Amino acid sequence: MTSSVPRLVIAAPSSGSGKTTVATGLMAAFAARGLAVSPHKVGPDYIDPGYHALATGRVGRNLDAYLCGPELVGPLFLHGARGCDLAVVEGVMGLYDGAAGEGELASTAHVAKLLRAPVVLVVDASSQSRSVAALVHGFASWDPEVRVGGVILNKVASDRHEELLRDALDQAGVPVLGVLRRVAQVDTPSRHLGLVPVAERHAAAVEAVAAMAAQVSGGCDLEALLGLARGAGALSCAAWDAAEVVASSPPPPLPVPTLGAAAPRPPLRPQGPRPQTPPEGAPPDGMVVAVAGGPAFTFSYAEHAELLTAAGAEVVPFDPLRDEQLPDGTRGLVIGGGFPEVYAAELSANEPLRKAVAALAQSGAPVAAECAGLLYLCRELDGQPMCGVLDATARMSERLTLGYRDAVAVSDSSLAAAGTRMRAHEFHRTVVEPGSGTAPAWGVRAPRRRVEGFVQQGVHASYLHTHWAARPGVARRFVERCRTS
Repeated sequence: MTSSVPRLVIAAPSSGSGKTTVATGLMAAFAARGLAVSPHKVGPDYIDPGYHALATGRVGRNLDAYLCGPELVGPLFLHGARGCDLAVVEGVMGLYDGAAGEGELASTAHVAKLLRAPVVLVVDASSQSRSVAALVHGFASWDPEVRVGGVILNKVASDRHEELLRDALDQAGVPVLGVLRRVAQVDTPSRHLGLVPVAERHAAAVEAVAAMAAQVSGGCDLEALLGLARGAGALSCAAWDAAEVVASSPPPPLPVPTLGAAAPRPPLRPQGPRPQTPPEGAPPDGMVVAVAGGPAFTFSYAEHAELLTAAGAEVVPFDPLRDEQLPDGTRGLVIGGGFPEVYAAELSANEPLRKAVAALAQSGAPVAAECAGLLYLCRELDGQPMCGVLDATARMSERLTLGYRDAVAVSDSSLAAAGTRMRAHEFHRTVVEPGSGTAPAWGVRAPRRRVEGFVQQGVHASYLHTHWAARPGVARRFVERCRTS
């Protein structure tokens, strides 16, 4: 099977060059022309896809070759791009910056090659003129497998500045596909972990996206960019399908008697035939898995809900800031990442829900909590009472913890059998004390060997963010535990 969805990868020499403005603006500009635009983000970032979703009216999806493996980048891309006229992929950091110590792995260049997609380089031209040609030439020639099809000049000061830049780039052989001036209203506010999520500033975010679209429409050659996108190479893989991968994943294993037992890493893609029938033992319709959302819990990958649904769950969102009870019939709970530290007082004030969460956890029902969810389950966060499920406290810290992690499950849990290996990402400015319980969730090898997180009864709580598409058996195991708990 081959597919040739027109697509562009928006990259830059470094962070802060304007990738998000250009990528989001292009998405919105093409959507305004009536095109169905599929939005994607390279790497683990949850925040930019929220802006992409506003621009396109479609779910923003991540393409992470570290978390999911290179072999899943194409299938996940095609899954997100079903029925679309165009896909725009926003890169991460600089074009060639990937997972630390792993070469090109998970870099924008790596994903562009996996997608056989042309790259548009966004260059912050605010402090250069003729030197821009050397910069662009270097990026365009560094890896002959990366096709830099054009450049968009950002933060151009004047007509004269633009003229100097264009004259220089004529010699580099890379066409200028857009020139953007500084426009204040396009700026989006940031704080300790990056941009403020859409859910926290929806009206202002809508205005910002409209401004990005106007700036990009006025400063870029949309026809030339669309023509470049149509020149992307065909992909010879099938679209990822949640029902198929859940059906072909191994059935949930029996509990492992010895914690920390070693196990070989299973393949990233399911092997063998893909049955079309639901997995044996799949729970009946109406098996409710509540998923935290709202402004305090904005971090989630769309594929998680799709996998839970494919495994037989009814996924029901709720907002811990406003809802005083869990959804009716809740048999399992997923609390992803976000910013509970920003809303600690409001979360604490919702005592009925905190008690409901604690009661569910104490009943032995499966609870999966990542990062923000971990904080919410602690006794307190910055002195504010939380759910009290875990005998731990959480507080803000000056230190940023950031990076990919290679992890192994230390304890048998509702998510994974002990010994299961998964790749993960960690990103926070908080500290939980103690950092692990008597039954830790994960063992991490680098940047230092340690155990972290908590497994108790049905609860799995950790700082590590994982992408379940890499291990669809996680969703199947979780839902099975919902049925049997």
